[in-house]
Amino acid sequence: MKKDLVRISDLERSDVDYIFCRAKELKKWQKEGVPYKPLAGKTLGMIFDKSSTRTRLSFEVGMYQLGGLAIFLSSRDTQLGRGETIADTARIMSRYLDAVMIRTFSQEMVEEFARWATIPVINGLTDLLHPCQILSDIFTILEKRGSYENVTVAYIGDGNNVANSWLEAACVLPIRVVMACPAGYEPNETIFQMAKERAKDSVSIGHDPKEAVKDADFIYTDVWTSMGQEAEQEARRRSFQGYQINGDLLAIAPGHVCVMHCLPAHRGEEITEEVIEGPHSIVFDQAENRLHVQKSILEILMKGV
Repeated sequence: MKKDLVRISDLERSDVDYIFCRAKELKKWQKEGVPYKPLAGKTLGMIFDKSSTRTRLSFEVGMYQLGGLAIFLSSRDTQLGRGETIADTARIMSRYLDAVMIRTFSQEMVEEFARWATIPVINGLTDLLHPCQILSDIFTILEKRGSYENVTVAYIGDGNNVANSWLEAACVLPIRVVMACPAGYEPNETIFQMAKERAKDSVSIGHDPKEAVKDADFIYTDVWTSMGQEAEQEARRRSFQGYQINGDLLAIAPGHVCVMHCLPAHRGEEITEEVIEGPHSIVFDQAENRLHVQKSILEILMKGV
């Protein structure tokens, strides 16, 4: 039976641990220059409705390193952009490709595509969720701490797709997620309620960044204005004053705290130059690990290992 990666809450802890196990091995081999081509002859279709740096590079380079081929598909260049149904597109692409990665606006579109496709479907990002990002981030935490168990992640800022996927991760793994968001910018209520039911007291949402970071092992932030929200930029900038990751906020957190950002960063807004380039930052380790974790996901889904 084919498997997809549409959202983290669909996974078991054993699934996540296996992804990390393979990612560790694949990263080691890549660093050592050991050739490993398990996806030779395999083709990944990459559907992009949103612009991208890390998602496109990591999946395209990952497929190349694994011996396969990645094909970039803008919706403007396919019949999806001219009204062909998702069901028809999914079934046709299933005849040509071995897997599809989709980076788009609608979570429902990805889920419908997965229902009709007979090949694995990977959610590269939607407005609701960003599962590959958070899996890579937790792998980075595992590298830095030796374990993700019982770590506290303080998420500061907009309750966006990244925040929603952190809540979903807490449903599956023994991590604590403490959020501080401005009023009116909290994560998706349905996802939060699911997380409260499944993760109990391991998730919380408040409005005070100082309270959120005081026991944090990791501080995490993202841009205040995501793609598609450009018209709200000035209003958001006003609402998010006081939610910047800066030296003053860092001084409240434990001395061992690490700072994370999924990038791209708007330096001087959600995070200062001092912090992102400082000794607590592991931002670029995160970014690199998108490659290794997504290679693991591709191998597992496309080879069925």
